[in-house]
Amino acid sequence: MTEMLIGGEPVGSGRTIGVVNPATGEEFARAPDCDETALDAAVLAAGEAWPGWRADAAARRERLAAAAAALREAAGELAPVLTAEQGKPLREAEAEVARAAARFQHLAELEIAPDVMEGADGERVHVHWRPVGPVAAIAPWNFPLQLGAAKVAPALAAGCTVVLKPSPYTPLATLAMGRVLADVLPPGVLNVVSGADPLGERLAAHPGIRKINFTGSVATGKHVAAAAAPDLKRLTLELGGNDAAIVLDDADVDAVADALFWSAFANCGQICMAVKRVYAPAALHDDLAEALAERAAKAVVGDGMDPATQIGPIANRPQYERVSGLVAEALAGGARAAAGGGPLDGPGFFFAPTVLAGAEAGMRIVEEEQFGPALPLVPYRDVEEAVALANATPYGLCGSVWGTDAGRAAEIAGRLECGTAWVNGHMRMSLAEPFGGTKHSGLGVSGGPWGVRAHCEPFVLHVPAP
Repeated sequence: MTEMLIGGEPVGSGRTIGVVNPATGEEFARAPDCDETALDAAVLAAGEAWPGWRADAAARRERLAAAAAALREAAGELAPVLTAEQGKPLREAEAEVARAAARFQHLAELEIAPDVMEGADGERVHVHWRPVGPVAAIAPWNFPLQLGAAKVAPALAAGCTVVLKPSPYTPLATLAMGRVLADVLPPGVLNVVSGADPLGERLAAHPGIRKINFTGSVATGKHVAAAAAPDLKRLTLELGGNDAAIVLDDADVDAVADALFWSAFANCGQICMAVKRVYAPAALHDDLAEALAERAAKAVVGDGMDPATQIGPIANRPQYERVSGLVAEALAGGARAAAGGGPLDGPGFFFAPTVLAGAEAGMRIVEEEQFGPALPLVPYRDVEEAVALANATPYGLCGSVWGTDAGRAAEIAGRLECGTAWVNGHMRMSLAEPFGGTKHSGLGVSGGPWGVRAHCEPFVLHVPAP
């Protein structure tokens, strides 16, 4: 059992939760189930560490760089744990550790200077960005380390301290990451707790927390917001998406099929910003379905520890059952399985990569975020219809448009109601750019200086003219 990190010290618990390997469907480890006493201790430690941590920005940047180096050195330890509890191929787990390290390194090199402007009567107005205080970082199970780092690193860069809680499905790699970072961060600056629900709700409601950074479902995000309301805690909520890809009538099907396929099926389709539905012109629909189906049939599905594996299992049983139900319902409603169509035989939560041709608006797999290896294709008559269908959703995270005429595609992409859009690609994103959603896809922004300032409040100082 991996221990929690509270105040720089490893802490166990009299209670534990089981952790299941999705490749086998069997429990293989146990993790601490944080009780109220331990949670109070973690929040207290963050509060006590905050004054010292916020005082020296240069020292913080040095520590963040050291954290990046420590994660890079620990990749061989962290990646196999991540694959065992989440299911993704080992090389993708290694890439996730590298991305987490890169985020710490990026923020170690980013300096947030005060803004200076001219005020009334020649005054100089200095706008300083002050950290809000201890942060609750609540990370999901699809990218535990990458999204954990995406919450922890900007909070630390801003001068906040953190209590990090991973999903109860994937606690082990995050607890191990906390142990690695304990060697380079002052005690209490980062605390890592694990446990079953309602631990996240208790953390979000804790009076010692001043900001919540949460990634998860819309329904849970609403509960988090409600828990934050009594204390007027600051919020960053990334609540997933139902990203649309519009393929235009001038698209070269063979040229876009590979990128489009992996934009939907990477990490077994379990990415908030992955393609979740494709709108194809009626004249290209069958050719596109066939091209995607060929790639689905060739994709190697298996245990993430096998070097040949390209797509691992769905990460947990509830999600496996949800995807199974959505696909079965779509097939019963008239969609056609151009590839896949259901679970694979054997142990674990393996599901055949599924391409659903002839899907229709109104099907739940089109209207909802399936978050798994199943992609519906919806035929359309004209571009106006495609844009209207793409925007007819409460989600608004990302989207993309695919076609030979990049200028035309960019104009159409600019009409999508989402936070980020691409032309002839999807999920390309640097650490320097802002990332956030519209509508039910969330509140606030992460990435670059925007993500750091999201953990701050402005302090305005007026200085008289000399």
